[in-house]
Amino acid sequence: MLIGTILRGKGSDVTTVAPESSVRELLAQLAEHNIGAVVVSSDGATIAGIVSERDVVRRLHDRGAAILDEPVSTIMTVEVRTVTPRDNVEELRKIMTTHRVRHMPVVEESRLVGIVSIGDVVKSAIEELETEKASLVDYLHR
Repeated sequence: MLIGTILRGKGSDVTTVAPESSVRELLAQLAEHNIGAVVVSSDGATIAGIVSERDVVRRLHDRGAAILDEPVSTIMTVEVRTVTPRDNVEELRKIMTTHRVRHMPVVEESRLVGIVSIGDVVKSAIEELETEKASLVDYLHR
């Protein structure tokens, strides 16, 4: 299965936050959209970084509540791994597991076109297994 197939099913909406937004504003976005990570982007198309709940918790532990008023750029991950809609979900699953990444931006021609979470990847695996099971059961009942 290709990543583009997942995007077609879930949609390509991506919540972004500007690098100069405060961590407090980031937390509001995470809560409002019930998501675990946000792409950091000045224009909604190019990626400056990514920041997750995990990043916030770690920085809160390290530096205290003062980070809530700091810009997101001070806590974001700048080396962002990305995939394209033509990449294979199986490869993405391996990358996410190996590098302990839960959210992966999807880019096409250097533009942000979606985001895939580990939940999306697991859901796609379950759907594939259910389809395979139905085919096998159908085959056995012929």
